[in-house]
Amino acid sequence: MRKPLASAALCLLCGHALAASPTDYPPRKPGLWEMTLQTGASGGAKAPAGHVTQQCIDAASDKAMREMGMGIGDKMCSKQEMRAEGATFVVDSVCRIDLGSGTTSTATTHGVITGDFGSAYKMVMRSTYDPPMMGRTQGETVMEAKWIGPCKAGQKPGDMVMPGGQTMNVLEMMKNRPKK
Repeated sequence: MRKPLASAALCLLCGHALAASPTDYPPRKPGLWEMTLQTGASGGAKAPAGHVTQQCIDAASDKAMREMGMGIGDKMCSKQEMRAEGATFVVDSVCRIDLGSGTTSTATTHGVITGDFGSAYKMVMRSTYDPPMMGRTQGETVMEAKWIGPCKAGQKPGDMVMPGGQTMNVLEMMKNRPKK
């Protein structure tokens, strides 16, 4: 049951938001980004401590990850919209999430992204699930990202350092994944 949430979190980290097309989204500053992801019930409920991940990007890997997120969204979502409202981006989507055993849930999501893609930004995504996902009818994901400097020695674009220190390269992982 944790797989849908892990997949959704990875999509957020890699593609920022499923609804964005590569040309709509401002590129992030190349270098090392630290992202804190918190998920929990929406409506003011206190979220558990966030998962901190670091991601090394350059312009090409940032674009590739946005395209990857968009491709996943094309397969899962009947609606993906993103619009700029001043300096804020608003995302609305309707996506089917595979819960396993032939069961799906429809996630209707509204998100707001604020900040500067050169130094720090915040994304707040609120979703409703029908039928409930893992017993929840609503959820909230908050991702705060900040640029912390150049990539560390030995890191290459696409490298993601997960909580606990495990490093994986998202681009290589997607390239080597078996085709269906």
